[in-house]
Amino acid sequence: MDVISWKNCEDKKIDKFPYKGKKLEVVGTSVRWLSKSGDDGHGYPEYGLRFFTIQPGGYIPIHNHFYHQTMYVLDGEFECWEFDPKIDDLKRKEKCGPGTSIYIPSMEPHGMKNTSDKPSTFLCCICNVYEKDESL
Repeated sequence: MDVISWKNCEDKKIDKFPYKGKKLEVVGTSVRWLSKSGDDGHGYPEYGLRFFTIQPGGYIPIHNHFYHQTMYVLDGEFECWEFDPKIDDLKRKEKCGPGTSIYIPSMEPHGMKNTSDKPSTFLCCICNVYEKDESL
């Protein structure tokens, strides 16, 4: 068993997120890894729980990833975006406040922005998924 306070986890600033071969700017965003387990073969964890802080007006641009993701808003207000995967146009946006859970399936383009006037936080759980092995 590991027991750790979020305050004792390194607060790493995120500058860029990759999307379709480009590195897009991330503004006012940092992450603390609360847990990591396994290796996906590319140096990233199979499972992880992260604590994000986004400053007022800060955002994470359109991006996607192989793992499933569930976010849980702790405080503040976010505008969460879903994009059309074929043409990258905004498909849906939702206002998300404390107590809101947001599920992002594998490879779905998404992003978010802090729309409040204070630093806002959310937890983010990631888990890699693989195609079902029909031989089992």
